[in-house]
Amino acid sequence: MEVAGAVDTYLIGEDIGKVCNMEEALEIPIINDLTMVLGSISQTKATAVVVDFTDPSTVYDNVKQATAFGMNSVVYVPRIKLETVSALSAFCEKASMGCLVTPTLSIGSILLQQAAISASFHYNNVEIVESRATAGDFPSQDAVQIANNISNLGQIYNRDDISTDIQARGQVLGEDGVRVHSMVLPGLPSSTTVYFSRPGEVYTLKHEVTDVQCLMPGLILAIRKVVRLKNLVYGLEKFL
Repeated sequence: MEVAGAVDTYLIGEDIGKVCNMEEALEIPIINDLTMVLGSISQTKATAVVVDFTDPSTVYDNVKQATAFGMNSVVYVPRIKLETVSALSAFCEKASMGCLVTPTLSIGSILLQQAAISASFHYNNVEIVESRATAGDFPSQDAVQIANNISNLGQIYNRDDISTDIQARGQVLGEDGVRVHSMVLPGLPSSTTVYFSRPGEVYTLKHEVTDVQCLMPGLILAIRKVVRLKNLVYGLEKFL
């Protein structure tokens, strides 16, 4: 694989290799015109994949443009709306073009979510505690995804205080009593911990991010898989 183009609204004209702290410049400048970059790549590369790290409001148009140039897309845009995913799915189905939309590229995060689903059938109490070094949108996408995954499985959690409105007890996500607590402490690595308990034991699952490089194995996997698709797939876990 090789980087073929770079699109952004910042650092326009800067070499993408230097911006990414690579040892040598790639002689690929950052351009703020997606159509121009896609047109240039389509003339020189037999196969290309567009990786979208933008914003929920621009994803649909970006994938539409990529499809027009015969390119599949990997979309990693947290908090993308489900109606946008549905619209993209219909578009990709009609165009017979592959697209992977994933809430996370971290394989560790996916494994945590899968382990939480398995554990949810055996425990009556669950709480999610997450930490971030800086303030952001809380609860995080990871916490929301875990809560969604273990809801509607026939289990009601934390029955003893499911209806309490004490703010210190955290926020209830969904209707099944899953609680989440979000901490913001500078110096802490980003982490998500899921605590399950029942009489006599506590089962703890934890995923910790120490560097953004943790996303790279998942991204490489996504690029390799998306070129074989002819429709939209939601979630990198489909390929693990």
